[in-house]
Amino acid sequence: MTSASALGQFLRTLPASAAATFLALFPIVDPFGGIPIFFTMTSTWTAQDRRRTAYKTGLWVFVILVTFLFFGRFVLYFFGISLPVLKIAGGLIVANTAWGMVTSHARITPEESHEARDKEDISLTPLAMPLMSGPGAIGVVMALAAHVDNAAAYLGMVIGVAGIALSVALFFCMGGPLVRRLGPSAVGAINKIFGFLILAIAVQLVWDGVADFKN
Repeated sequence: MTSASALGQFLRTLPASAAATFLALFPIVDPFGGIPIFFTMTSTWTAQDRRRTAYKTGLWVFVILVTFLFFGRFVLYFFGISLPVLKIAGGLIVANTAWGMVTSHARITPEESHEARDKEDISLTPLAMPLMSGPGAIGVVMALAAHVDNAAAYLGMVIGVAGIALSVALFFCMGGPLVRRLGPSAVGAINKIFGFLILAIAVQLVWDGVADFKN
């Protein structure tokens, strides 16, 4: 392969991998759906503290997902977990998240919410984990990374994860006025739409896992 064709392959793989990662993660991470929770937890904070926490949450989302992107497969090898099993398990977790969104169940437990009121820094827990980069997002990242075998695809996935992390930070920083303008009913409807899309992704993950077993 010549240097020109190698560069062309790199330039084709990089944006495709970045876009696929971003589009797969966005409905699961659902930065828009996290805005009401974020503003409820930070209702008594100053705008500066809220903005700082938003950016720190985005940073933690990036760190968590990239860590499982690169080291998730070693965890699978260590515990002897096959890719089809991961797909099915990830699909079931994602389906549970989606069902909670469709039926308007809370994305974090009351205990986690109560604990957050007494914490000075809530960016890592409960915001980044488990609200934004929970088991569903981690499972999808690990499943995507299991098919990657070149540097361009890995770099594209990192860029896609960075785009998700940046979306979380920006939605949290600027989403307050939008949520107040839309109102609880509109926000709930949007979350249900995201939940339906996530449920479809979950079914696809389980289907792919079962199909891999048959092959």
